[in-house]
Order: sequence, then structure tokens, then C-alpha cells
Amino acid sequence: MTFVTTVMKVSLMSLTAFRTLGRSGLVVSPLALGTMTFGPGAWGADEATSREIFQAYRAAGGNFIDTADIYSGGDSERLVGQFIREAGARDDIVLATKFAFNGSASPLTTTQAGGGNPNAGGAGAKNIHRALDASLKRLGTDYVDLYWMHIWDGVTPIEEIVQTLGDLVRAGKIRYYGLSDMPAWLAMKAATIAAERRVPGPIAIQVEYSLVARDVESEHVPAAREGGMGVMPWSPLAGGFLSGKYRREDTQNTGRLSGPNPFGDSKFTDRNWEVLDTLKAVAAELDRPVAQVALSWVMARPGVASTLVGASKPEQLVGAIAATEIMLSDSQMARLNAVSAPPASFSAALTSPMIRRMVFGDHAVTGWGE
Repeated sequence: MTFVTTVMKVSLMSLTAFRTLGRSGLVVSPLALGTMTFGPGAWGADEATSREIFQAYRAAGGNFIDTADIYSGGDSERLVGQFIREAGARDDIVLATKFAFNGSASPLTTTQAGGGNPNAGGAGAKNIHRALDASLKRLGTDYVDLYWMHIWDGVTPIEEIVQTLGDLVRAGKIRYYGLSDMPAWLAMKAATIAAERRVPGPIAIQVEYSLVARDVESEHVPAAREGGMGVMPWSPLAGGFLSGKYRREDTQNTGRLSGPNPFGDSKFTDRNWEVLDTLKAVAAELDRPVAQVALSWVMARPGVASTLVGASKPEQLVGAIAATEIMLSDSQMARLNAVSAPPASFSAALTSPMIRRMVFGDHAVTGWGE
């Protein structure tokens, strides 16, 4: 009986444990292959290594590939498109790419000293059409399955974004769209506008989410649930911090976070080191690598549909895939939840058990879906 139970646990969470992305008919794997590392760059993989990573993901049953127009100056899209054609797998793969960062002055390749074309970036209709046409050309396809707004520009009205992306769905150039790195209210407004106007709406949000980045639980996760959007975490290992390779006493010359990186030194806080200590203890109990346990925790969070993982070496991807086999016990999950619990935000405090009892005459009332 024990052997049967173990097999069932593994089969419940593998790359072929498909699920729909949000309230849609788009079927995806629980892990999406992020391809920011495909192509030249400080953390890049050459063509041969990128192909190995792609093939390893496909061999494991994965069907969800995520890229972006600015990754490796467009080389990531070119390589992804090439690998899909080589495999003859366009119909089998859910292909996602992104727009919004400037195509004439990419923040990944320039110092942005000025002179870039402002209409080659952002979420306005002019740039969306420009960016999509360029991505389709690099990918060598006539449509993408999921088109992400990479980041909100802070100025384009959400009505324009919904209209433009909805028109592209109706035109057949994209099948669905999602929103990444935006305020929760913006995603909720987009979903509401689309629902009221009976037009295509966003099916997912992509946000930073990990044991040391849980602030999205306050507004973004509830908004996604209410709006029918799946949550797709990026950086589930916090830029490598949750791999366990960094030491509190010396973080130099260890990995990506040791040098110039988007997070700076923000991950090296006393609170995060405490989270890492508990994570290491749980990993030791399971006899699993720390990174796999951290990834397993994210995949098990409410609302999470598919989790974005990247790799610069095939063995890193193999390790990530192995995380799908881990089933944390209630006790282990509770310990990780407790040590990583974010400070209660204003909105979260409003729905706390204490406030609910005040409202309902000192009765504990359970809401729908809780």
C-alpha cells in the first residue's frame, strides 16, 4: 500500500499533470520553461546547451515555453522558434512571449542614456502591434498562444490595453493574453472591463512569488482568483537565494546575487536568512535539495497554475522537474508558512479572524471558497 501511495503522489505532480491556465481552455504543464537564459549574456546558454535544455523539458512532458522580445536581444525568441520547428511541435507547445520593454533601448543591453524611441516601448497600441510583428518574425510563426504585457508602463489606460489585445485575439495573431508585473487593481480592472464588454480578457498574471516574496498574497492572488486569472510565479527561488548556496557570513563570488543583478542585495536580510534556515531543515528531513523544496512550496500555493523555471544548464532543469515529485507534509508546510509569513497589510488585516468576529457578533464565519 505504501508503494502504491508513493507512485500516486509522483503521478499527481509531473509535467504531464496538466491544468488550465486561469478560467480558460488553455492547457499547460505545472512548470513552464523560462528561456531568458537562451542566447548570449552573463547568465546565458549557447545554442547547443539551450537546445539540450529545451529537449530535456519536452522529453519530460512539458508543453509550456515562455520567452520575451528583449531576452538576449531577441536571440531567445529566435532559438525557441528554431527548436520548435526542429521538433515539429508547434501544435503541441503553448508558446508565450512578451512586450512592453523598449525595443530601441533595451534595459538589458544599454545604459539608456537617452535617444530611444518612446513608442518602441510601453503598452500602447502602437508598440503592441510593432512588438508582436517583430516577435512573430523572430519566432517563425504566425501566432503566439499567450501574449504577456511584460510590465505596465504606468501611463497607458487599461481600456486601451484590453481593446488592443482583444483585437489581436479576434484577429488570430494571439490566442490569449496575460499581465505581468502590474498593480493588482489594474489586473482586476482589465478582467472587469473584459467581462462587462464580453470581450477577451486576461487569463493569467505573472508576478514574483517565493518563500521570501509573498507580498502578492495580499492583493494580487485574491484579485486573480476573483478575475479568473491563474497565477504564474517568476523567480520562485528568489534569484537563487533559496538554492541554499549563499552563506550569511560571505555572499561574495557565489552566484548571480553576488554581482550586478535586478535584486541588488535585497534578498540578504535577517528575515530571509531565517526563512532559509527553516527551508534547509525541511529539505534535510526530506533528503532533497533545498531548491527543490522551495519550488515545491510555490507550486502548492493556492491560485498557482504554472510556475516559471529557468536554467542555464540541463542539470538545473532536471532538478527543477524533480521538485514536482515532492509532497510536503502539513507540518512541513505549516513551518514554512509561519517563518515566511509577510507582515499583515492593511487590506489583509481587514479580513482577519478578529475583525470578522467583530462584524458577525463574535461568530467565526467561513466564506465561500475558504
